[in-house]
Formats: sequence, structure tokens, C-alpha cells
Amino acid sequence: MELFLQQCVNALQWGSFYALIALGYTLVYGVLRLINFAHGDIFMVGAYIAFFVSTAFLAPDGVFGFSRELSLALTIPLTMVFTSIVGVALERIAYRPLMRKGAHRLYVVITALMCGLILENGNLALLGASRKTLPTLLDKNIYSLGGVAVTNLKLWVIFAAAFVFVVLHFIVTKTRMGMAMRAVSWDKFALPLMGIPLERVIVFTFILGSSVAGLGGMLFAMSYPVLEPYMGAMTGWKAFIAAVVGGIGDIRGAFAGGFLLAFVEIMVAAFLPSTFRDLFAFSILLFILWQRPTGIFGKPLTTKI
Repeated sequence: MELFLQQCVNALQWGSFYALIALGYTLVYGVLRLINFAHGDIFMVGAYIAFFVSTAFLAPDGVFGFSRELSLALTIPLTMVFTSIVGVALERIAYRPLMRKGAHRLYVVITALMCGLILENGNLALLGASRKTLPTLLDKNIYSLGGVAVTNLKLWVIFAAAFVFVVLHFIVTKTRMGMAMRAVSWDKFALPLMGIPLERVIVFTFILGSSVAGLGGMLFAMSYPVLEPYMGAMTGWKAFIAAVVGGIGDIRGAFAGGFLLAFVEIMVAAFLPSTFRDLFAFSILLFILWQRPTGIFGKPLTTKI
């Protein structure tokens, strides 16, 4: 039982990473009906931004020489801001020209794949293949309860994912911009006729999704401080699958799907050979989609004629 509970805690931590990335996928898809396959690499960019920002702040080698607490407090918002700038730049440079010209959605998806490869290989070309190590921003404290060990960093990660979900759910369901985002997903052609600036809504969506991915990248780098250019590729793909299983376009589905995938992965790796992890995890998710093709929270889309 202690082993099972310990693995549940580990699954909550991994599920938080998947959920933070999947939320960005589902936000962009919910507004543009676009699968932003570069989003996993935005997660990687966020981790590297956190590395450079924290290195500049932290004493004794940093430019500013701040304490750990102040460096952490400044690194979190700056990482989210800079990562959102990268996400908006991708939308402005790569996606918007195609959508303005009325390009088929398939070409936009292919462009997103190419943008992800550009981010990965651009990182490799500029920074080299050597791995980076994020400075220690938080002293590790271990809490033990009934034989289950939990670190303060794991609690931070889980709390951050839950807090982000609550904030995003409030924005999407209770604010005017959230109402505009839902209106875009319903009929983006009628939106300008109602006086709602379509492009502003799209930019706001990319800001939200990219900043959340940046936060996830920073938390991942704090938990597993070795950074490399391809760290977001497989994690991003798994988060996308989690979003689809949960019901892409619904933030509840993205949140639940991330934790579901992590729970299956961790439990398989804990009680079976680790080589079976991806096989069992994706087989179970495939069975779920076979039973519910729209995902756990997804709903069939109706076509307006």
C-alpha cells in the first residue's frame, strides 16, 4: 500500500507537467481548431528561459546577485512573460499569414510541426548539444506521512497545476475575453460583425497557452534540472495525446487527461518492466478513445450549413 501511495504522488507530479502542456494545446484548438504541434517545444523554450533568467539573478555568479527566494519570485513571472512572447511571435510570423490567406488547416498544422523543429534545432545550433543544469532555486524539504515521502517541490508542482486550471477555467467561463474565445470557437466569421477583434482574441489565447507552457517548463527544470534541446518533443506529444483523450477543446479534459496518462505510466513502470510503460499506457488510452471517440469530456461537433 505504501508503494502504491508513493507512486500516486509521483503520478500527480508527472500529471501536472502533462496537464500544463495539454492546457495550452486545448486553448489554441478551442479557439482556432488548430493543433499547435510546436507547443511541446514552447515548453522546452520556457525551461531554457528559466535557466538564463535564474542564472542572471542568482548569487554569487549572477549579474544581480539576488538571493534564492528573490530569484525564484522574479524568475517565475519573467519566464511566463518571455515564453508568451515566443508563442505570440510564432502566431504572428508563421500562423497568421497562412490564416489570412485562407490556407487549408492542414498547411497550418504542417507549419506548426516545422516551427517545433526550428525551435529544437535552433536551440541546438545556438547553444550546442551540451546539457544545461538549472541552478537550485528552492531548498528541498522532505515530508513523510505514513511511509510516503513528499518533497516541497512536488507539492509546488501539483499546487501550481491546480491553481492554473482554476484560473484558466475562470477566465474562459467568467470573463468577457473568455466569452469572446468561446465565441471564436463557435463561429469566427460572425465575430467581427459583432465588434469583437478576432486577432486580439487569438493573441490573448497564445499568451495564455504559451505562458502556462513556460511555467510548466520551469517547474520541470526545477524537478529534473538537466536541460537539452529535445526535452519537449516526447513530453509534448504525450501531453497532446492526453488532451485528446480528455477531450481536446475542453480545459477540464486536458487537465484530467494529463493526470490519467501519468497515472497509467507511473503504475505500469512501478509494477511491470519499464519497457512496457508506453505500450500499456497508449493501449489503454486507445481503448478509451475507442469507447469515447470525442474523449472523456469532449462533445461531437455539429456542422452548421
